[in-house]
Amino acid sequence: MATFCLLILRSLKGVTKPLEIAFVTSADNYRTLPESPVEVAFVGRSNVGKSSLINSLANRKQLARVSKTPGRTQLINLFETPGGGTLVDLPGYGYAAVPGKIKRGWEKMIVGYLQEREELEMIFVLVDGLIGPTDLDLMMLEQLRDSNVAFTVVATKQDKVKSSKSATRRIELATACQIDAAEIVWTSVSTGLGIDQLRTLVNRCLNTNPNRR
Repeated sequence: MATFCLLILRSLKGVTKPLEIAFVTSADNYRTLPESPVEVAFVGRSNVGKSSLINSLANRKQLARVSKTPGRTQLINLFETPGGGTLVDLPGYGYAAVPGKIKRGWEKMIVGYLQEREELEMIFVLVDGLIGPTDLDLMMLEQLRDSNVAFTVVATKQDKVKSSKSATRRIELATACQIDAAEIVWTSVSTGLGIDQLRTLVNRCLNTNPNRR
């Protein structure tokens, strides 16, 4: 799977159209989500910029809810494309200004979705490009490997990394995530870096064979 993803990433070039996605529903359990021919999902710690990135992919400011307060995405939010494929915005893990009992519920919700959602084709794991993967990020990657779920690491906030440290930062982040540096999609909502590349990858995943699994 890693080699396959690497080959795709190397082929992604050019300007792409914004993703055409429309909000469908929110759920607190994957079992209540509608069926889908194929699905991708975005996951990451609270405050990594997940909602902002999804909005940038669609070129819409308020498609996914953005807040300065970590933990505002509290449900599984599902969006649909014109072709029927779906995109999921999962609750952020880690710090959130909510009681521990609720956060534990989110964790159970996320793990259940990742392990049981048959339509899932690819998980995009968002990691803060400036600070690198946290222990929770590494636990998420280990969970995905153990569950044999295909994933792509997306580094956010690239604009905050000093240019003099960019090359070193890419190697450090890849080493920590135990993947090839070329497999990471570096993005910046502020500058638009990597948005076209990520859009193309999402589109390719949503147009793949839904019976792969």
